[in-house]
Amino acid sequence: MFFRKYINNKYFYTGLLFLIWWVFFDQESIIVQYDLARVRLGLEDQKEYYKNEIEKDEASINTLQNDTVFLEKYAREKYYMKKDDEDVFVIVRDED
Repeated sequence: MFFRKYINNKYFYTGLLFLIWWVFFDQESIIVQYDLARVRLGLEDQKEYYKNEIEKDEASINTLQNDTVFLEKYAREKYYMKKDDEDVFVIVRDED
């Protein structure tokens, strides 16, 4: 009885149609906004990850520039460099 005066009103139908259009069909619909918010959160997570990686890389660069012992160790492990009187054996393990 209370809703009957709203159901018979043309503005009610216009507003309902507008609401349905806004939720589902509009370029700025709620569904699109929800998807964009999810993408944004993922990008913020990636941004934090890359900031941490940059900090680790800067620390590694600083260590390599200032510590000759670490630089020699890094060159031996990463690039298989050796001194003139040494032999280097690389062991490759088969992984099943």
